[in-house]
Amino acid sequence: MPSTVIHSFAYDRSTAILEVLFQTGRLYRYFMVPARVADELSEAFSKGRYFNARIRDRYPFEELPAEEEAPPPPSVISPGKGSRRRP
Repeated sequence: MPSTVIHSFAYDRSTAILEVLFQTGRLYRYFMVPARVADELSEAFSKGRYFNARIRDRYPFEELPAEEEAPPPPSVISPGKGSRRRP
């Protein structure tokens, strides 16, 4: 079932780091998260409820900066007023 709170998440067993991307676009990295907790998050019917009960405020974390949107390719940019070439 898709979550209304969590867009996606990834867990690295070698470092015990859980990265969570929320539907809001904010990305957080949680440290020292046991593999069992990440596995249970993956299996949870309500990922948002599990996250709030078992992860939020229980592990050290940092918010990662949002990636800046790339500008559209030049072919998509429409020329503005006065941008036509003169013969």
